[in-house]
Amino acid sequence: MSKHIDPVRTEPVRLRVKKTYKLYVGGKFPRSESGRSYPVTTPDGAELANAALASRKDVRDAVAAARKAQKPWAGQTAYLRGQILYRAAEMLEGRAGQYAEELSDATGAELHAALGTVEQAIDRLVHYAGWTDKVAAVLGGANPVAGPYFNHTTPEPLGVVAVVAPGADPLLGLVEAIAPAIATGNTVVVATSESMPLPALSFGEVLATSDLPGGVVNLLSGKTSELAPTLASHADVNGLDLSGVHDSDLATELEAAAAETLKVVRRPGRSGDSLDLLRQWIEYKTVWHPAGMAATAGGGY
Repeated sequence: MSKHIDPVRTEPVRLRVKKTYKLYVGGKFPRSESGRSYPVTTPDGAELANAALASRKDVRDAVAAARKAQKPWAGQTAYLRGQILYRAAEMLEGRAGQYAEELSDATGAELHAALGTVEQAIDRLVHYAGWTDKVAAVLGGANPVAGPYFNHTTPEPLGVVAVVAPGADPLLGLVEAIAPAIATGNTVVVATSESMPLPALSFGEVLATSDLPGGVVNLLSGKTSELAPTLASHADVNGLDLSGVHDSDLATELEAAAAETLKVVRRPGRSGDSLDLLRQWIEYKTVWHPAGMAATAGGGY
């Protein structure tokens, strides 16, 4: 998006190159394997652009990319994960004006209000960047036991988390959904807002230039009714965030599908503070080990 001054008129005239936004999968920007796309409009019906219409095959590819990236991402130091999240905040801040315009176009909000929302998204990224190396200290600990051994509990990432992003808050809602998950070492596959996918898809450009390894975050645009059931039933997905599902019948259907593979589910409308959101996507490992050189028994889990 760019602006120039018309030689006759004095106010800026917006130039827009009509484009088709691609998906963000495995650190790349592929088209949907189906070749489909759909028009995205402003709230008053004006055409903005086209977005790729992801298929079930795209969902499977995104989950495979997330699974491949999960162990290496979790294996990075918490400090490094925090630095990468902080870098994403820097990149978003450097393009805040662009994202404010895109958000204003998508939602119909006034430009200054949209800029405020972008600033909140930046703050959320910085906030969770600061949490990466503190989660283990807050949620883990040494357990008192009656015997000559140590017993420690440590938090570990759940694995791959699928997110149905909030529909009416396409940027801030997306950041609030993915940041706690990736801060704790998970990878995510996101079904973006169906009606307003462009801010999320454009955010993929921030992620791609912020040193975030490919596959840690994967963004799919399309119909929620097509993407969400595949995510909910996929056996290689460990958690399901239904923040963006407002149809109670669909939410019930997705929860039932998730139960078949024992997924952790965050239900629509569930709220909590930062620690609650971080805790949502971790599990706990408790380890004991003999204390002292005299012990002859081996350690265990």
